Amino acid sequence: MKTPEAISKLSIKEKRLIKEALKAKGRAYAPYSNYLVGSALIDENGSIFSGCNVENASYPAGLCAERTAIVKMVSEGGRKIKLLVVAASSEEPVFPCGMCLQVIQEFGGASEVIAVNKTGDKFQKTLTRTLFPFAFDPEKLKK
Repeated sequence: MKTPEAISKLSIKEKRLIKEALKAKGRAYAPYSNYLVGSALIDENGSIFSGCNVENASYPAGLCAERTAIVKMVSEGGRKIKLLVVAASSEEPVFPCGMCLQVIQEFGGASEVIAVNKTGDKFQKTLTRTLFPFAFDPEKLKK
């Protein structure tokens, strides 16, 4: 777990994405779990997209913050995640769920993922492939 002191060593881009993810977390719609999550990513063009979790009374219809940000990226023409940040309303950083990791893999491959806690003063940073080493990727569909 990285300390607040280590956060000062992050790049300007990383700090900006953390700020955007925390802001997106504040827009989350989570009346059932009360678990707010925000995400922000930067794509291959340097564009930033953010998203929040959106719950639904029909639970499977809800969306995670990471997938919301990715769908926004794709709908605006982006195709490759360079860096993704996820901020959850927990004391410790939480990485994306398996379903989100599968979608991140589709559009990011070896992209970096930073997980931050609810205040942004603790973080962990790793690669998608470290979190999801046996992902099903487009290469597996080739005959």
